[in-house]
Amino acid sequence: MCEYCGCQALSAIAELTAEHDHVVNLISRVRAAHTAGEIAAMAWLAVQISAVLGPHTAVEEEGLFPPLAVEFPGHVADLTAQHRHIEGVLGEAADGPPADPSWPERLLAALHLLRDHILAEQDGVFPAALAALDAADWDVIDTVRARVGSAMLLPDHVR
Repeated sequence: MCEYCGCQALSAIAELTAEHDHVVNLISRVRAAHTAGEIAAMAWLAVQISAVLGPHTAVEEEGLFPPLAVEFPGHVADLTAQHRHIEGVLGEAADGPPADPSWPERLLAALHLLRDHILAEQDGVFPAALAALDAADWDVIDTVRARVGSAMLLPDHVR
């Protein structure tokens, strides 16, 4: 994770990063479940990842991305498209293990994309936001977070 620009000092970015860290830990558990052939565990973990990403994605797409899209429209469009793809594959497990035998491999591919997506946000989007967003933009992000909450308990120093 990036620590060089100071963006982690902003609670909005610290919260998003904490969610990324949690998701990365869940991804490692999905990989272990796949290795063990535990498709039901993979599906349960996919639901857990979706629960974290729901409010997380709302904060990004309703708060963080709109002001960045002015300067980086293509990049923001790509990140948003990745959100939809990842949500789609994760969402297939909403009612339990999908019957599609290709789902475990598609899930692993989507989680590989998600890991790269997280790195792109932490090493590119978050530092760019620190430089480009003004106080009103950060207020919007905080308002969205207050509305959508978080699916995980965050340490006090992150709030």
